[in-house]
This record gives sequence, structure tokens and C-alpha cells, in this order.
Amino acid sequence: MLNRLKRLLTSPPEPQPVCAPVPAPEVLAPTEPEIDIGLVDIHLSGWLQNETGELVKGFAIGPEDSVLDIGCGEGGYALFSARQGAEMLLADVDAQRLETAMQRLQAEGARSVQTLVTDANPIPLPDNRVSKVVAMEVLEHVDDPAQFMAELVRVAKPGAQFLLTVPDEVIEGVQKHIAPPVYFQSPNHIRVFKRGELERLALDAGLIIESSTQYGFYHSVWWSLYWACENQPLSPPWHPLLENWAQTWSTLLSLPAGPRIKHALDAVMPKSQVIVARKPA
Repeated sequence: MLNRLKRLLTSPPEPQPVCAPVPAPEVLAPTEPEIDIGLVDIHLSGWLQNETGELVKGFAIGPEDSVLDIGCGEGGYALFSARQGAEMLLADVDAQRLETAMQRLQAEGARSVQTLVTDANPIPLPDNRVSKVVAMEVLEHVDDPAQFMAELVRVAKPGAQFLLTVPDEVIEGVQKHIAPPVYFQSPNHIRVFKRGELERLALDAGLIIESSTQYGFYHSVWWSLYWACENQPLSPPWHPLLENWAQTWSTLLSLPAGPRIKHALDAVMPKSQVIVARKPA
């Protein structure tokens, strides 16, 4: 299994500082000699399905798609979409990070890559422009989520799919006790979405929700432990505490009961809430 996953899960999204203007959609955890157990974990949660072209289960991307990845940072999960041959429209507030993302994606088989320096008020695209919208770990940074969602819906074609994620309220509650103050200051996490609020935001924007789920207990614990590791950058070599947590999780997933326990823990203390939705045709 590890060798197969190693082939599937290459060039993972890079970790980003908490104080970055628009962080990458997911911070992945430490590596083992064979494979990044954080990538194994998200793959088991339905992400990065190379066989079907699904960025996450139910959200397939193909060469015919035009994908708006808003708040993309330096590429992150946009790499997967580019490898499906899609047209990529990368949007972020940071021009330098967008340039890095563009360079990375151009080597990954995208039909084309365009960058947009924008805070989404408004998005510099015409109406009904894109067939897929990805907004991962972005809405918690936004001053006016309703306005932000209205812009995403405007530029989406009728029938376009949306992938929306936000940090879960349980792990955010933990972070309030252990993370540095900057974690909850602009331009970082200025709001916490309670369970059900992301669904309501999508419905109020006129979208039809196709699925709602959560994932990432492993990453929730990783981040909680991270703050104990003084002077630890968001890159290896990792502190022994983080290495030990990665090894513990790897051992759990290797056991017959591991996936069942992972599923239960993901439901109780996930890293993120996830919605796949669609604009009415």
C-alpha cells in the first residue's frame, strides 16, 4: 500500500506560516522514510484520487474544466487540478506567491495557467466563467463571507461545482488556548465557523449542497503539538514530538481497526469541514 500511495501522492502542498496573508489550503505533517503519513491520511479521507481525477470524493476535475482556485497561495492542491489537464485560474492577494504557484503549475500539465491578484471584491472575471470553484481554508480569513460567496457564484457557470472547506470549530476552540494570538488576528483566522454555518452560507448563496463531511484528526493533533515545539519551522527536520506523533498514527493506520478508528476521530475532532456544492443549472 505504501509504495502505491507514494506514486499517487507526489509533490504535496507545502506547509505555510500561520501569518501568511492567505495560507495554503492544508498544512501537511511530517514525513517518514517511505511516505508522508499526512498524505496517506488525507488520501484515506477521499482526497487526491488520481484514479478518478477527484480532488476529493465527488469533485472530479478533467481537461474540459476551468478551475478557479481562490486563496491558492503557492499552489497547494492546485497541483492536483493542473495534473488533470484543466485550465487553472489562480487567485490570491499575494502576487509573489501567485508567481511561485504559476511556475509550479506550468510544469504539471495544465491546459493553461492564469493568475489573478485579488481580494475577491470583486473577482476580475466575467459572469459564468468557470466550471469548478475551489475555496479551501479561505472563508475564515474573509471580512464578508456572504459577499465573497456571491462573487464566487457570479463567476461560476450554471451547473458549476464548488469545493469549500473551513477549519472545524472544535479544533479552533483548542487553538484558542494554545496558539499564539496572531493565529486569530487579521489576516489570519478572524472568524470561527460553527457546525452547520458553512452549509447555511452555501445555501444562502443559492448553491445546492451535494455532500458535507469532515476530515483531519491527525492534522488537528499535529497542529496542537506543533505549538509545543519551540523554534520549529514549517519544514523538516521535525521535532521528535512531531515525528513520534507521525509514527504513532502510521502504526494505527497499519492495524485492521485503524481506518475505523480514524473515521471516528475525524468525526469528533476534524481539522476541517468540507462541502461539495453545485450552482443550479
